[in-house]
Amino acid sequence: MHRRTYFKKHYTKQELALGIDICRKCHTGIHKTYNEMELAKHYNTVETLKQNDVLANHFAWVSKQKVKTD
Repeated sequence: MHRRTYFKKHYTKQELALGIDICRKCHTGIHKTYNEMELAKHYNTVETLKQNDVLANHFAWVSKQKVKTD
């Protein structure tokens, strides 16, 4: 994704290197709901992800799941 023109025009290399720390279930749910380009253009902060109703429901469900420890 970083090589795409859209990203080169709108983000610095430092911004592209930043990420968020989320669990695997949340990460999977986000990518099942939106593709990379939609995430980059519309949901590129934790706040915008939390404000999305579909994702908020998924996050609420994940928060009720038991955590597996190895």
